[in-house]
Amino acid sequence: MTEKTFTAAHATPPLIGLAALMRMVFAGADLKPLAAELSARAERDPHDANALLDLSTILQLNFQHAIAMQVQTEALNTQRIYSIPAAKQPAKLRLLAMMGAGDLLSNTPLECLLEDSDIELDMIYVASFLPFPESVPDHDVLFVAVGESDENIPLLQELADIQSVWPRPVLNSPARIALLQRDSTCAMLGDAPGALMPVAVRVSRDTLAGIAAQRCGLGGVLARGDFPVIIRPVDSHAGRGLARIGRADELQGYLLAMSENEFYISPFIDYRSADGQFRKYRIVLIEGHPHICHLAISSHWMIHYLNAGMAESAQKRAEEERCFADFDTEFAQRHARALQAIYERMGLDYLGIDCAETSAGELLIFEVDSNMVVHALDPVDIFPYKQTQMQKIFAAFRALLVKSAGKDGGTR
Repeated sequence: MTEKTFTAAHATPPLIGLAALMRMVFAGADLKPLAAELSARAERDPHDANALLDLSTILQLNFQHAIAMQVQTEALNTQRIYSIPAAKQPAKLRLLAMMGAGDLLSNTPLECLLEDSDIELDMIYVASFLPFPESVPDHDVLFVAVGESDENIPLLQELADIQSVWPRPVLNSPARIALLQRDSTCAMLGDAPGALMPVAVRVSRDTLAGIAAQRCGLGGVLARGDFPVIIRPVDSHAGRGLARIGRADELQGYLLAMSENEFYISPFIDYRSADGQFRKYRIVLIEGHPHICHLAISSHWMIHYLNAGMAESAQKRAEEERCFADFDTEFAQRHARALQAIYERMGLDYLGIDCAETSAGELLIFEVDSNMVVHALDPVDIFPYKQTQMQKIFAAFRALLVKSAGKDGGTR
């Protein structure tokens, strides 16, 4: 593959980028004036792809998904390579990321991992509706940020073919990312020592409708064959469409509310602790070494950090702080065999895990993915302990890049 430094044909204001825009949102800023400014820029200059991509990000952060995707497509049809300069100069190395078209959960959020770093980031977008570029920016390391989804499987297969002839080190094998489908993951981790990942079965709407109408039993799909189960649409993340179904008639109501044609169902595992609270951990494995990103504590089984009431509870935050401080000697040691097995079987340099602990002491795995959101955007006055932990993660990720590039000293 020919390598060239990418030069934009039109001088436009720089890309603001995901991390900076998310930081504004976390700080409570109103992004409507900025969105209007970006829209005006794009109207004045149809080649201002940076304005369009930033506008698409703002629209997504404001939950305007449909129009955001239209604006993103317009941006990518105009320009496919976008750059975030290193915050600290001189730059240590240049990272090239392969990104897929889609929403904010479609790619590894590298901008958040590299915020305020000395790493230059070029992002090249690849998609079925875009021809692969004839040239790419010069770089030291390539990171495949494209996340697993039905739509991205052909793209990941194409990138796997390209990887074999790529002239620079490649992190996160696209062939391994393609194996992160929920049913594939539970098959790969089903007998991992010390781990429990409930079977996830991909089921059509018609099959589920038959179970809901009691024309057939749940046992024809799940070996356990009884309720409750967890259900979600294929390719859904962040709790979209996720529900706990306790009876067949509840399943019927669920299907009436959903438009998708394929779903994953799994047995429901009651993972509440002795105090009645549910605890969900987000872990990242960087070269196999575990790092904790957050501990969310809630009275509800479906936990997301933003709805767990962590900001409102000093007691929950104190427990999370203790978990951070003791993680390497306690949680990581308790589950060392399971975490090592996940790393070895999934075969990815960077990997996220959402998990819990069962009453029997097993590591209960909810999801394994390469594109979980990891950031240092939480308010420092409420979460002062988080900055140190997140900087450990960012330093470990930077070390992975530097090691892969063979840059153990000096600058580019």
